[in-house]
Amino acid sequence: MRTAGPPARRAVLTGGLAAAAVGLAGCSSPRVPRETTAAPEPRPDTPKAAFARLMEGNARWMSGELDHPDRDPERRELVAEAQDPFGVVLTCIDSRVAPELVFDTGLGDLYVLRTGGQAIGPVVTGSVEYGPMTGGTPLIVVLGHQRCGAIEAAYKSLQDGTPLPGNLQSIVKALGPAYLLTVENPGADPVDTMIHQQIRVTADDLRANSDLAPLVQKGALAVVGAYYSLDTGKVDVLTGAPT
Repeated sequence: MRTAGPPARRAVLTGGLAAAAVGLAGCSSPRVPRETTAAPEPRPDTPKAAFARLMEGNARWMSGELDHPDRDPERRELVAEAQDPFGVVLTCIDSRVAPELVFDTGLGDLYVLRTGGQAIGPVVTGSVEYGPMTGGTPLIVVLGHQRCGAIEAAYKSLQDGTPLPGNLQSIVKALGPAYLLTVENPGADPVDTMIHQQIRVTADDLRANSDLAPLVQKGALAVVGAYYSLDTGKVDVLTGAPT
């Protein structure tokens, strides 16, 4: 039967392992307790302040210097019983356009609605109205974007007279007014022109809505039309920026 090595050797090995363990422990970073969430910023109560908050967030998104506000368990608990968003964003279903990322906001900050090409109808319009009419949300943003597949498909469908399958045709129908404006002045890139027209048409329709118009007229609500660049991450305002 083999016996263990000499005691002196065992002591050297044991001591070496112990020293190595101490050294590794010393090299590892100490565990820092997670800080509690700072008190949330006051909710912007005017269209101008809400718009400024969003555009500041977009600047951080472009630069990569994100705050990631309102995104932790404390925030979840804070808004669990009630919400008070400061903005409504109506945007496309495109997976590359996520308002909470584009504007560097978090849980409970925005009402977000997403439809193909920002197409609207009674249900969507009613959903947009919810925040301003029930909670005094001071800002609506209609956010279209570069290379919108829904608008490209609708443009081709209307140009060729070929309906899209299933309920996709309802999106085409909703985008009809923007298409007609584009036909009048197509520009160098008719699809991109139609994207811009759809933003303007939708923002104008919401601004003139019989229930929202009184809020706009008294300065309690702004309806902004904006265009998002997939290439740069920048949001450019086309219409309705509060002053």
